[in-house]
Formats: sequence, C-alpha cells, structure tokens
Amino acid sequence: MNSKDFKRHRRLRRTESVRALVRETKLSKDDLIYPIFVVEGKGIKNEVSSMPGVFHVSLDYLTEEMKDLQSKGIRSVIVFGVPNEKDSQGSQAYCEHGIVQEAIRQIKRDVPSLTVIADTCLCQYTDHGHCGLVENGEVLNDPSLELLVKTAVSQAEAGADIIAPSNMMDGFVAAIREGLDEAGYSQIPIMSYAVKYASAFYGPFRDAAHSSPQFGDRRAYQMDPANRLEALREAESDMEEGADFLIVKPALSYMDIMREVKDRFNAPLVAYNVSGEYSMIKAAAMNGWVNEQEIVMEKLTSMKRAGADLIITYFAKDAADWLNE
Repeated sequence: MNSKDFKRHRRLRRTESVRALVRETKLSKDDLIYPIFVVEGKGIKNEVSSMPGVFHVSLDYLTEEMKDLQSKGIRSVIVFGVPNEKDSQGSQAYCEHGIVQEAIRQIKRDVPSLTVIADTCLCQYTDHGHCGLVENGEVLNDPSLELLVKTAVSQAEAGADIIAPSNMMDGFVAAIREGLDEAGYSQIPIMSYAVKYASAFYGPFRDAAHSSPQFGDRRAYQMDPANRLEALREAESDMEEGADFLIVKPALSYMDIMREVKDRFNAPLVAYNVSGEYSMIKAAAMNGWVNEQEIVMEKLTSMKRAGADLIITYFAKDAADWLNE
C-alpha cells in the first residue's frame, strides 16, 4: 500500500519524549487547590471515615498541614469550617472569632505565601443544615443574602485572598460584591460556585463538614443534573454580577458543562473534583481494582482538557507528589 493512502498518526507517539513534546494538555501544581476541614478544639487530626487520607484538623495542627502543602508546591487552599455550635441563623459563619476566620488569620500569619480561599455558605453552621434561613420549611432567598454578605465581609477582614460563595441563592454574587466593596474590600475577587448541581456525589463531604440537611434536600436551590442551558444562564448571571472565577461542581460528570462554560465566558474556570469522585477512586484503589496514580492523573488531566484552569481536589497532595516525581 502506498504510504500516501493513509495518515501516519503514530509517528508522534513513538517515544515518551516525543509524546511529551506534542502533549496538548498539561497539569501543573499551580492548578491545584486543596480543601481543608478545620475544627474547633485542640489536638485533633482525625481521618474522615468516608474520605481516606482527608482529615479534620484543629488549629494547633493547621500550620503544620499548610507547611506540608507549601513543601509539595501547592500554592492555594480552600478552607471549610466545622463549628461546635450551630443555630438557625448560622451565626458562627460570620462570627469574628469563628473557626474559619481564626483559621484564615493563622494561615496568613504563619504561611503568608499561600492563597487562602474562603468557602462562603451557611450549611455547616445552621442546625437545619440548609444554605440559608428557613421559614415554614422553605429556604428564604433575600434574607439569606444579608447573612452571606456578613460572612464574606468577616472572611475578608480575617485576611482571605478570595471569597468563594457556594450557597446558590439568587443574586448572591451581586450582594457579596456590593458588600465587599462597601466594606473596603473591592480588591478581593469572588470565586463563584456558579454552576452547582444537586448531586449524589456530595455524600462524603457532608460527612466531613457535618452539613447534611435535617429535612428535605437542596434541589430547590441547587441545579437539576439534567439541565445544560440552565448552567449557562447561571454562569452568565454571575459574570454580570461581578464574579471573577466560575466554578463547575461536580466535575467528572459535568465535563460537557465545563467545556461550554469555558467557551462562552472569559473568566478562569474552576473544576471541583468532589468528595464522591475522590472516595470512589480511593475505595477502588484500596481494593486493588485500579491503579490510583494513573487513574487520578488521567482524571485531573481530562478536567484540564475540558477547559478547567484550576482544580479543587482532595487529591492535590498526591497529585503534587506524583508531579514532583
């Protein structure tokens, strides 16, 4: 057969060095954001039962954890707080000395080079487990915005570099942007959970954050997994309201959405590689069913290929180690 009759695609796959030379998508440690669960108390570093390798840490262990991240070359962390006390107003979310506020101050004091992202929601702090105020079984939108603004401002005052609101209330970006600006924090960017689906992949996170709803579910404010155009409407609204980053959550089952959001909007796109995606791979790897390193790196690279500029992932430490190798 004449060689002109077909293409020789394998020429660019012959050796590892050639494959690396033409590789289109590359994963970097700078792409990774590590989630941390900070709890009240002392001497606490307890593994989350449903998330092997992920820990609740108290403030006296926090600096050690952050220096470990820094040593691996990870430059960004997103902080989730797990308070001892909860109430219907979620008041610990915006308390000056709340667990997230104290954690932010400590990180910025002890490891100032880290970029600290503050998750801004109420679900970990309310006794009913919903992301806003509840009245007669309904999550109220506009009254919840007032508390979310207070939370964001208190996190900025503590030293957060980026505010990441995850509540999915209508208008949350506009309200928080206005609140930050009025409080003198116009320089603080908003990393919006713009596209957040009501997903079954969040189960282990709710175990870690102690944030399961005490009644009903979150489908009245998080998105229907069947919807695509709705995601674009949500992202467009958040961009118009002042978002600086757009998050798509979860990542693995929504890479088509990530690609569309990236193609449509001129903003850094963040994939949230969520807890269920993490725990499934950990469980399979512990049973010897998959090669953990290979499957994780393939998965994270696929998120980059789908358009993600950054990835929030519980695999950040492992991925950084593998990249360092």
